[in-house]
Amino acid sequence: MLEVMERRESAQERVAELTERVGAVQGKADDATARRDAAQGALDDEAASVAKEREVVAGSVPADLMKLYEKIRGQQGGVGAAKLFQRRCEGCRLELNITELNEVRAAAPETVVRCENCRRILVRTSESGL
Repeated sequence: MLEVMERRESAQERVAELTERVGAVQGKADDATARRDAAQGALDDEAASVAKEREVVAGSVPADLMKLYEKIRGQQGGVGAAKLFQRRCEGCRLELNITELNEVRAAAPETVVRCENCRRILVRTSESGL
């Protein structure tokens, strides 16, 4: 009988220890869930803000250019325009050859130019090196 009581006491101690461990792990899981939910909320807020900004900018773009952009965007996995930076299309990461660069240089600033490799609209800036 004494042996059974000792085993019972040992088992109860083990149950108490494991219950405490479960509580600690559950606390960590709850904390991680709360941090995840907060991060998701922040991302949702940022996405809504960016969507509003996009609406404003899209409203200032001519309809035909916006239509072309949306078409390319659908074909290129969500990116319809890419920056031309140091002779490189930032969309496909390929360098334009000298003939393509000369065509871009010769194009009027309001002309829509496209990458010959990925067909995205090239955005020319003062950093483009042209």
